[in-house]
Amino acid sequence: MRMLKIAVLAVLILPVTGCMNKKVVNPENESAAGQQIQNTAASPIFPIPLEVQIKVGKFIIDKETSILIPEKESKNDSFLAGLIFNELVDKYRQPVRILNRSSFSDEDKFILIGDLKNPLIGRYCRENGLLSDLKALGSEGYILSVRENNIVVIGNSEKGALYGLESLRQIIMKDENNLYIPQMTVMDSPQYPFRGIKLYLPGKENIPFFKRFIKDFVALYKFNKIILELNANMRLVKHPELNIGTVEFERHLNFSRLDRPPGQHQEYQNSSHQDNADGEILEKEEVADLVNYMRKFNIEVIPELPSLTHSYYLLFSHEDLAENPDQPYPDTYCPLKPEVYNIYFDVLDEYIDVIHPSVIHIGHDEWRMEKDLCELCRGKDYGQLYADDLSKIHDYLAEKGIKTAIWGDHLLESVTEKDHQTWKSSSGYQYKIPGALRPEQVLKLIPKDIIIFNWFWDDINNDKQVSDFGFQQVYGNLRPDIEKWDERSGIKGVMGGAPSSWAGTTEHNFGKDQISDFLGCSNLLWSEHYLAVDTLTFITESIITEIYTNFTGKSLPSDAGSTVVSLDISSHFNSTLSEGLDSIGSSNLISGTIKTGNKFFSLISNSDKNRRAITVSTQKNSSKPVPVQGIVINEDVNSIIFLHACAKEGYNRKAYDIIYNFSETAELLGWYEIIYEDGFIETIPIRYGLNILDWRWRTRISNSEKSKVKNTRNNYAYQASAVECSGNKTEPVTFFAYEWENARFGKIIKEINLKPVSYNKNNENAIILLAVSVTENNNVTGSKGIERY
Repeated sequence: MRMLKIAVLAVLILPVTGCMNKKVVNPENESAAGQQIQNTAASPIFPIPLEVQIKVGKFIIDKETSILIPEKESKNDSFLAGLIFNELVDKYRQPVRILNRSSFSDEDKFILIGDLKNPLIGRYCRENGLLSDLKALGSEGYILSVRENNIVVIGNSEKGALYGLESLRQIIMKDENNLYIPQMTVMDSPQYPFRGIKLYLPGKENIPFFKRFIKDFVALYKFNKIILELNANMRLVKHPELNIGTVEFERHLNFSRLDRPPGQHQEYQNSSHQDNADGEILEKEEVADLVNYMRKFNIEVIPELPSLTHSYYLLFSHEDLAENPDQPYPDTYCPLKPEVYNIYFDVLDEYIDVIHPSVIHIGHDEWRMEKDLCELCRGKDYGQLYADDLSKIHDYLAEKGIKTAIWGDHLLESVTEKDHQTWKSSSGYQYKIPGALRPEQVLKLIPKDIIIFNWFWDDINNDKQVSDFGFQQVYGNLRPDIEKWDERSGIKGVMGGAPSSWAGTTEHNFGKDQISDFLGCSNLLWSEHYLAVDTLTFITESIITEIYTNFTGKSLPSDAGSTVVSLDISSHFNSTLSEGLDSIGSSNLISGTIKTGNKFFSLISNSDKNRRAITVSTQKNSSKPVPVQGIVINEDVNSIIFLHACAKEGYNRKAYDIIYNFSETAELLGWYEIIYEDGFIETIPIRYGLNILDWRWRTRISNSEKSKVKNTRNNYAYQASAVECSGNKTEPVTFFAYEWENARFGKIIKEINLKPVSYNKNNENAIILLAVSVTENNNVTGSKGIERY
């Protein structure tokens, strides 16, 4: 393992405009130089770099700062300079200049980013003796140097220079007086060459979000591959019937409230993926634009076009080609029907003409159609059928200079069993499905230049078997809690990995479900410093507001300069928080002003000194839930900020559990009603895992690591930041600050109501509202009734 070196005195959590809770180091004491911090979460850069040395002082970014590019700049020089220029101007409102220069001096105040082809970079490396250090970091490595008068990012290649820039973006800090970067030197390079994310093609309305996701997440955290499932969601000129079938298929399932198609006898089928591209058809120009956008950030696009299995998009309009045409929604074609390949190869060609990929993922997993039902396949060797089908597609792509990738479960008997598996449907129907190829078939019949996506890594022996067969492999469906990671790094042929999103590419789905997994996997694949789940969770939470801002593309009023005012809601307090469902122990709560980023709240008890919060609850006894009404606002505010938590852990299921209604995967606990003076009512759902979590959050996460419970669910609230509200570190109490932006500027909000949902007799929970603040209309000179502290 390579050693992380961070010479710092302390790690501070500082508020940053538009970027709350960003980690920054404070090297005010020179005697700290050379100290090593064992807690890798202290790194100011994520994924955790190979080596970071923090020095005394700052580079202050001001109007005298210039971004230098050569007199004869390359396209990449201009691109990198433009990225940091836009970041400083758009995000931090700091004007800077881009200057073409043939040289620089020690007196110049500048930012310089590029690879060794940039003559200014080459000169800097020679003058500072960095060439040998840089070469040792490999093709994707970089050096980032921050001094008092200059910032220089140096890459061995265009990719390395970009990764250094992404690290630079993460260490820009802002205090009350200055925009600055702590002086430091970073030397960094990745552990694995394949650092991907598997996801669906976005729908038309989600293209802007997708581009933000690529720029401000995928590139920022140093991923370099996107495996993009496509199906028939791009305009196909040769086979318009596939486009028509794709749209009809999505409507059939969603209008029937189906997450997955039912089999003829209720046999198990899955991976219908009707939410790919939101069930729409994108034009070729739109797909090409997305691919070109990703390539600007050195991200390779690997199209995924399932074949043999999960081929609903091919078969909805061609049921006659299915292994079992009687299935309501067939997903597996018969590999002995030649017309299959005429259609599939046509689809491949149209995508190849648009994307020009070097690798195509063709699926080939989970062959679950009933064995020996197809008249043509009956009695045949299914291992041979699988191999022949795979070889036809592989050879077709190889002739075009394109590599093939597959999911590899049917290559291992330890995963899909010998010859066949015996299954029973929910209706009691028993049937056989194909098992794995025999080892001798894998060795003899399967081309070894096929890349295997290994999603069966729960047993490390499977990884070793794939390696022994002679394949290169990628850990598909990767999760941060993968075990024996150090041991796996020694397996021959492991290229890296890719976490997966199995639901529509939307801001809601990625924000609610995927951030922790994606971040954890970025660190696994780049860094050699493994993060335990609890450490990863606390890192994720610390940057969740910045990620929310990046995903949505806008700053909330409290982060955009609007004045925050804390309201006095104590007259509505109805709970002592000392007994019953909402018991916290009010003695654990702090009093006075509490701040998180640019948000703050005043925590007090009410006039009788006992009641500390507003609580609404639902009980097992089915008693009618009692709302709290009439929390007075009487003002035209920019936003309302709620400091709330729930009493118990709720559920936050993955979005793919309810494909036809993603919102309902986050448990609805209740809602706020925003009552305007004209009578209009705006409803704000309170959903677990989206904008609220349980107050025991910190203890729950810490205990999960101690008890070795591995999961990355329910560990952050995407739209709300965690606020510690207890003065007792051994008994933490966490509430969550959720900011709702008013969409009716100019209209006075009269009051707020808080209402819980009605549960059945087996469920209970409580919403605890501790404090409310607002961000004010800048023209406010007084209020009509708002009570402030």
